[in-house]
Amino acid sequence: MIDTHCHLDAAEFDADRAAVHAQATAAGVRSIVVPAVSVDGFAKTRAVVASHGGCVAAYGIHPMYVMQAGDEDLAILADWLAIERPVAVGEIGLDHYVAGLDPARQLVFYTGQLKLARQFDLPVLLHVRRAVDPVLRELRRLRVCGGIAHAFNGSRQQADEFIKLGFKLGFGGAMTYAGSSRIRGLAADLPLSAIVLETDAPDIPPAWLDRGRNTPGELPAIARCLAELRGLPVAEVIAATSENARAVLPGM
Repeated sequence: MIDTHCHLDAAEFDADRAAVHAQATAAGVRSIVVPAVSVDGFAKTRAVVASHGGCVAAYGIHPMYVMQAGDEDLAILADWLAIERPVAVGEIGLDHYVAGLDPARQLVFYTGQLKLARQFDLPVLLHVRRAVDPVLRELRRLRVCGGIAHAFNGSRQQADEFIKLGFKLGFGGAMTYAGSSRIRGLAADLPLSAIVLETDAPDIPPAWLDRGRNTPGELPAIARCLAELRGLPVAEVIAATSENARAVLPGM
């Protein structure tokens, strides 16, 4: 299994990161994509990835961190992309849900990072909360070589637009809630070739954790949920989503 979005470098794992990683590995999670969220954290992301087998890094400036980012941070990111050659640029995108985030500043950093992804021929890991259409609009204008729409919660029409642009759609803990009818419907009906699995640990815990800390070790149960929604053997879902992840993130 491949966890395409897990913040293993987050402070929530500082006390037991090795144990969390070992538990996920024992559960069958063979690869974990660890996306950075700010330039201040790039070195930690690199260190975590280097010391935990099967982990790979992405570097980017998250829309929730653009208010504290400096104008020079895009240039710093460019240097990291040139030297490190990560699997993706991310986590990047737009967030129109959290109060106090300047949409104009978010857009500057989002489009700037799309341009860097084009420059370095890298896919992107997209944050699209309450901002699917604006994210898509810039993707049509600044075409990149695909990527993943993380924690997808849009419409079927929006999903189809991402797919046309060469993107996969990330499904994780939100899919496990019985009340998440739209997400569960998409997970059941979208082409399996468009779906990748993720945890977003330590965030978006699945239903059975009762809002507790999420970990990459929950990925097998998330895969089982997807298999149940689609009426498929879990082994088939794991094989297909892993193949999809490798296809959209060829640097893995």
